Parts: sequence; C-alpha cells; structure tokens
Amino acid sequence: MHFSFNCAIEGILWAARTQRHMRYHCIVAIGVLLAGLIFKVSALEFILLVFAIVLVLFAELVNTACEALVDLVSPEFHPLARRVKDVAAGAVLLASVGAAIVGYLILAGYVFTPAGELQTFPLAAVPPGELAVFSLLTVILLVVLLKAWAGRGTPLEGGMPSGHAAFAFSVATSVALAPVGSVVALLALALAVMIGHSRVYMGIHSLHEVLAGAVLGAGVTLALYFCCG
Repeated sequence: MHFSFNCAIEGILWAARTQRHMRYHCIVAIGVLLAGLIFKVSALEFILLVFAIVLVLFAELVNTACEALVDLVSPEFHPLARRVKDVAAGAVLLASVGAAIVGYLILAGYVFTPAGELQTFPLAAVPPGELAVFSLLTVILLVVLLKAWAGRGTPLEGGMPSGHAAFAFSVATSVALAPVGSVVALLALALAVMIGHSRVYMGIHSLHEVLAGAVLGAGVTLALYFCCG
C-alpha cells in the first residue's frame, strides 16, 4: 500500500516536472483556490471549485499517460497514434472549458458585483454576462459540429464555417445588445469585420465560409437573446 502510494505521488511529480501544461494547470488551480479563500465562497461553491480543479488535473494526467504509452508502442509516426493523442488532449480541453465555466459562474458574483451589494447566496444568483457566455459556447459547439460534418479544413484553419468569424460576430452581437453605447458597439462590429476579412485575405477561408460564420455567430446569439433575454 505504501509502495503504491509512493508510485502514485511519483507519477504526479513526474507529470508536473515534464509537462508544462500540467504546471500551468497547477498554477491556475492555486490562483482559483486563493480567490475562493479571499472572497470567502460558501462550502458548496468551494467544493465545486475543487471538483473542477481535480477533474482538469485528472484529465491532464490521463493525457500524459496516453502520450507516454503511445510513444512507447509507436515511436514512429502513425495516424492512429496521432488520433489517440489528439483525443486525449481533447479530453483535457473539455475538462478545462468546463472548469472555466464553473469558476466563472461561482466567482463572477464576487468579482463583478459592487461592494456591499453581494447577495447572501451568489451561487443561486444569475452571474453577469451569463447569456453572452452561453451564446458563445453554443456558437463554438455548432462550429465544431458543422466542421465535423463538412469534413474539410482543420479546427483553426479552413472549413465551413469560419470559426473565427463566428466567434467574433457572436461577441460583437453580445456587445451591441449590451447597454454600452453605439460607439462601443460599432467598434466591436468593426473588429469582427476585420477578423473576418483577415481570414479571407490570408487565404484561410473563402468569402462564403466567413459569411456563413458571421451569420451563424450573430444569428445564434440574437436568437438566444430574444428567446432567453
């Protein structure tokens, strides 16, 4: 039992020593825990934060183990070996996104609420900007599904629709629907147009792929705001 425990600790230390992403996750975890202590979150909120942190670190350890095993079994390049590593890395990404959402939902009520106005149970309150975040996540998931269905391009380059354009126009639409004034809304729209134009200019996307991304990002965000706002 004692030997097994030592092996487990050695495995964690080896991962932290050799994998920079593991070190990044540990640093972020320390920051989140310190924020929870500083803001004096409730016991339930602290449990959720710890669970999210543990999930990310667990996924990173499994990803590291998969990479080491694949390198042992297939030292030469093989398409299936690459897929194993990509899927394992995808698990880490999903866990990280989920943890980020949990952290935002818990800490937003403390960070963005003026002093003296914090509710007794912020976990039950609606966090600031929750609809914008939900819209953006929905757009990203739709982009992933559409690119997988189209079967062209890579996650960050090419394919239908343009993920960068969808992301940019979703953000610009959320900004335009927020009470920020027309100047800020126009600036956000201009940035979204510039991002879309850059994808066409660099030859990464065609014009209709960028337009499809813009329509997807703006359309889904508008629909969610009108349905849920």
